[in-house]
Amino acid sequence: MKQVQAHAQSSRLRRYLIAGYMLLIIYASLSPFTGWREQGLTFPAVLTAPLWQTYTPFDAVANLLAYIPLGLLLGLSWRSRFGTGRGILLSTLAGALLSATMEYAQMYLPVRTSSNLDLLTNASGTLAGALLAMKIAPSAWFARLAEARRNLIREGKTVDFGLALFILWMFAQINPLLPMLGNIFIGEAARFPFQPVPAEPFNWPASMAISLNLLMMGCLLITLMHRRRHAMAALMLVLCAVAACKFIAAALLLKSWAILLWLNSEAMLGMVAGLVLLSAAARLPKRLVTWCAALAALSYLALAGSLDSGAPANSMPLYHWKEGHLLTYSGMSHLILLLFPLLLLGYLWRARKWWAAAV
Repeated sequence: MKQVQAHAQSSRLRRYLIAGYMLLIIYASLSPFTGWREQGLTFPAVLTAPLWQTYTPFDAVANLLAYIPLGLLLGLSWRSRFGTGRGILLSTLAGALLSATMEYAQMYLPVRTSSNLDLLTNASGTLAGALLAMKIAPSAWFARLAEARRNLIREGKTVDFGLALFILWMFAQINPLLPMLGNIFIGEAARFPFQPVPAEPFNWPASMAISLNLLMMGCLLITLMHRRRHAMAALMLVLCAVAACKFIAAALLLKSWAILLWLNSEAMLGMVAGLVLLSAAARLPKRLVTWCAALAALSYLALAGSLDSGAPANSMPLYHWKEGHLLTYSGMSHLILLLFPLLLLGYLWRARKWWAAAV
């Protein structure tokens, strides 16, 4: 019985993650969603065009890597239902169909290029992800990971949605152009090395938004996990993981003098204040924790609406890479951080009866 419940729980989470990741692919493929018009292209002409036309090796690698997570999630989800061979085939076909749809839509976007090599690399990435799924699914460590999840995290459809929401939040947070837990893009005031940085007043609203962001995440973890002490420990691990990922991303992508700009004074004070608020919220009854999370989400929405987050393009000079994929990711991560409070409110609304009954 426990195995059946665990399988259903994993399947629901994977479906949420698949849907979310497909939406991210659609955003990355069709951004900025403006300027739609007929360009005189036909899809058969795109498919039969010479390979490597207006294409770079970086584009090929990026498109290959972008579809590996999709293939992994599809493979894990369909392996138990259709078996290994059919699971790989169906996963690859699903990734190829999504990619073909995106390439067809890009024919009507002058700022995007529809390419047969995109379709080939995307399908190859999905296949690689599906093969990886078939490799890791029977492994002992994967079974132990599932067991650890059952021991730490509650069961239920709503909990699976909350866990998927938490993973989405982490994906957006590793952007090195955003301060730690912040939603305001790093400015260009320090773009010239070896020159004094102009004095700027402390941005109190931005620091408050960081505190609310941390409070939202902490309350979400409290509702997801069996024990509150595990939720607080998980939050500390998540903050360390996000900081490590931000540093690695900054070291790889940003100019050397901009590596630590994401760890500004607003972020540090905001995190300290957020931890103080969360330590107080963690002592509340479970029903009041959800109300605290809802209040934090509403306050964050109101505060974020009054802040000028800046345009992602204005921070692009901080990159020493000039690839357009980075601008797309910055816009995507900013959109996720703006939508996260609304999605969290939806999660809390769906879970209200369950948590109200919890003692």
